[in-house]
Amino acid sequence: MKGSRNQLRTEARRFGNVSLIALMLLSLCILSLIRARFTPYNNGKTETAIEDDAEVKPNLKRLVVEEQPKETEPAEVEKEEVDIEEKTHIDSALASEVDLSKPTCFETSRRSDTCEARGEVVVQGDAQKIFVRPMTQEWKIKPYCRKHDAFAQSHVREWTLLPLDHVMPPPACTRNHSVPALLFSNGGFTGNLFHDYTDVLIPLFISSYKYHGEVQFLVSSLKSWWINKYILMFQQLSNYDIIDIDNEKDVHCFPQITAGLTFHKELGVDPSKTPGSYSIVDFKKMLRNSFGLERETAAPTGDQWDIRRKPRLLIISRKNSRSFLNERMMVDMAMSLGFDVRVGEPDINTDVAKFARLVNSADVMIGVHGAGLTNMVFLPAGAVLIQVVPFGGLEWLARGTFKEPSAEMQVHYLEYMIQLDETTLSEQYPKDHPVLKDPYSIHKQGWDALKTVYLDKQNVRPHLGRLKNTLLEALKLLPHGRSN
Repeated sequence: MKGSRNQLRTEARRFGNVSLIALMLLSLCILSLIRARFTPYNNGKTETAIEDDAEVKPNLKRLVVEEQPKETEPAEVEKEEVDIEEKTHIDSALASEVDLSKPTCFETSRRSDTCEARGEVVVQGDAQKIFVRPMTQEWKIKPYCRKHDAFAQSHVREWTLLPLDHVMPPPACTRNHSVPALLFSNGGFTGNLFHDYTDVLIPLFISSYKYHGEVQFLVSSLKSWWINKYILMFQQLSNYDIIDIDNEKDVHCFPQITAGLTFHKELGVDPSKTPGSYSIVDFKKMLRNSFGLERETAAPTGDQWDIRRKPRLLIISRKNSRSFLNERMMVDMAMSLGFDVRVGEPDINTDVAKFARLVNSADVMIGVHGAGLTNMVFLPAGAVLIQVVPFGGLEWLARGTFKEPSAEMQVHYLEYMIQLDETTLSEQYPKDHPVLKDPYSIHKQGWDALKTVYLDKQNVRPHLGRLKNTLLEALKLLPHGRSN
């Protein structure tokens, strides 16, 4: 009995094993049939090999094998599902880098708008269009920091930012860049020294210094002579050649772009609004590096025979308006006080590097209110700026343009106010005329009236006695022979 029972168990186990093997073989056959029916032809490569061959493309599109079964509907359905899955994955990845809840374009100050985009950025320069993925709405911008000045903006081209997904077919990249782009215009009022710096050069520094040279400048409404004038500064801020973007036939693609520069204040930088808290002092350091300026501070040399042990006075001369009518006598008087005197007359054709070295050699710079005083950016720390303010109630204009910026530039500031008997306006108008008696009535007529009368028609003749006192005050602020 016991032997028969064991034999039955053995036969049952053998039958079970045979059944299991048969079931496995049947499953393999079924799987092979399914694979042959639904899997595209792979040229003899395994799926792993095909994935290894596929490069990661900049546009994040999946590599598709060309030879596909012509009449295989399930394969087409599978590809569509993969593309949808891939696009969803890409959009999610880009959205994780870009906060779509924040506007692409925003106001950085009352003077400037800025647009920032990251992801897929396609720039079609000759059409003034920027295509971005991801982005949800269209934006327009004129990339120049004087947005409420209609006359200035009339010389600046408008750019449009568009969602890339809304363009069919999207423009194809012909030049790919690995660094961010910074788009700005040198239209507007450039050519006037003050506007060169306050509207473009200092905002450009604010916007690009954080990249440490790894940024591509795109310039719209480009003036080639203006770019050449400041090329040494551009080379300090970017490691790449400037692109005249309006005339580009190539389609440029970037990982991110900033359109429009950030403006803080006239001739100034607000360190609290900059990454790394860089300031106008860092801007002046950049200028010294650009033009090879020797003096960081207004201090005499150690050589007692060096002429530069004498404090140097630079007079900013003008010809057409607001000129000094007694300039030669001013020079003689300053020399009698112990100044080494130089006279400079900057204009639109002035070699920036050469004039920067002249200003940097000065300890005191004096001039009538005007664009020429913008050269204060080259003065060494501890130097003195004397602004001669024309007659006509222009204290507010003098304060906003050069007085307020001077402190942050580490430059001492003094003012010489022109009186009625020191201006040629007293020779052009009767004594009871509103121009002389009530300047603010002229101010109320608007900027054009104010500029025509008090800036364009006026020359000055400072009293030498009063001016001498101002120069003596400047001497007291310098480290040159204070004991004397």
